[in-house]
Amino acid sequence: MKIFYKTRATSTGGRAGRTALDDGSLTLDLALPGSGKAGANPEQLFALGYAACFDNALPVAAKKLQLQPSGTATSVEVGIGQTAEGGYALDIDLHVEVKGLDQADAQRLVEAAHHICPYSNATRGNIDVRLHVTAV
Repeated sequence: MKIFYKTRATSTGGRAGRTALDDGSLTLDLALPGSGKAGANPEQLFALGYAACFDNALPVAAKKLQLQPSGTATSVEVGIGQTAEGGYALDIDLHVEVKGLDQADAQRLVEAAHHICPYSNATRGNIDVRLHVTAV
């Protein structure tokens, strides 16, 4: 695989600590959900990245399918839970609004983007990802 871009982040203190990009462009305090402490958690950061990445995969897929949506918006819900084996796993709902296409073409577009997006490819077969498509 040809690598186009690579970044690095370092975290200290785990879920209640601090995380930062090594290039200094972003530093965040972390907080456990429900702790009352100000800060983000890893699931929120994953949701942000997945939403941006997926929304960027949509125009790539549209071009391949020769579709012309007039706009898109992607929201990602990330949950975490305990598996039967005692480990932890993520659970994802991907909500995509597609403007300017009928429901069938919007569904086709989202499914194609799901095969292009690096986050979707990384989660496939490992995390339950449900697609919710709305044509507007």
